[in-house]
Amino acid sequence: MKFLDLFGRLKSVVIGMIHVKALPGTPLGSLKMSEITAEACREAEIYRDAGIDGLIIENMHDIPYTFSVGPEVCACMTAVCSAVRNICPSLPLGVQILSSANQQALAVALASGLDFIRAEGFVFSHVADEGLLNACAGDLLRYRRHIGAEHVQILTDIKKKHSAHALTSDVSIEETARAAEFFLSDGLIVTGTATGEQADPEELRKVSQSVRIPVLVGSGVTYDNIELYTKANGMIIGSHFKAGGHWANAVDPEQVERFMRKMFELRK
Repeated sequence: MKFLDLFGRLKSVVIGMIHVKALPGTPLGSLKMSEITAEACREAEIYRDAGIDGLIIENMHDIPYTFSVGPEVCACMTAVCSAVRNICPSLPLGVQILSSANQQALAVALASGLDFIRAEGFVFSHVADEGLLNACAGDLLRYRRHIGAEHVQILTDIKKKHSAHALTSDVSIEETARAAEFFLSDGLIVTGTATGEQADPEELRKVSQSVRIPVLVGSGVTYDNIELYTKANGMIIGSHFKAGGHWANAVDPEQVERFMRKMFELRK
């Protein structure tokens, strides 16, 4: 299994989030690229030294998000991702580019030597806060083959957070999961309703029993509730690792170390 080959384990993989500072050209952008890159590398070192299993690099500060992601974002994210790869040469690394810039993320991953992307809108249309998000699996996988990036895994959100799913209210999360598996997703991500909101453990159980590909938790995992999610193949953690538990703050080394110490104990 590709997930096992990448992370070296099949359960309780911990993936930390690096939320890249607002990039040039975005409404909140104010830093030089050297400053943005240095901060991303500083956080990567904190995660690496705490024994994290992998990282996702994401342009989350580029609010408000748009479907029209310019070439400057791809160029800047490639620079940041390449710098993080240089200081974490053996750590599994992924990238997500908001909003739903999945082909761009694949290109960045290929250029930067990353291992996976997190993709939105893989199957079924839904309404996100950026607007109507349509399914992309067919085009995305063809693009991956076209650029020779088939070694880059695509982990896909289903019934994603920050979205309304009235359009697919008659399609259960299990059916959505099976559709994503049928459309060749490399792994599924189950989330709560918003960043930092706890994912439903029962939804996680149902999805895990519905498919044969890895299932990860994409939001709301904390030191206090970690036991609810240890059977997941992985957990993507951002907010809980930040100062004060807020995604926009800097990574708190003590939070990361405390969480990983508990995870190491649970794995015994």
